[in-house]
Amino acid sequence: MPNEFESLRDRLREFAGARDWGPAHTPRNLALALAGEVGEVAAELQWVPDHQVAAHLRDPAAAARLADELADVLIYLIRLADVCGIDPLQAAYAKIDRNEDRFPLTRPGGQNSAG
Repeated sequence: MPNEFESLRDRLREFAGARDWGPAHTPRNLALALAGEVGEVAAELQWVPDHQVAAHLRDPAAAARLADELADVLIYLIRLADVCGIDPLQAAYAKIDRNEDRFPLTRPGGQNSAG
């Protein structure tokens, strides 16, 4: 039985396939679309000072716009990984493992200056 991530990947495959988008869903095109969507996420918060983000996101319209853009990023990321034959969850866990080696804890209680 597929997990939620696999179910979402499969639904996106079916959605794209039903519309014959396969030829357009090349790694390059999906990477460019993903970059564009990340830009749209940034645009939603671009002029909101850090100390006002929480208040900004209490506005249902602002929160909905950000949610839509984050969904687009996730969708394109999953499609790109799928087309490239990469399991993004496995890749993310492996990257975290490598980062734990690259960035060991240097202060008691896990507090590092970067972060």
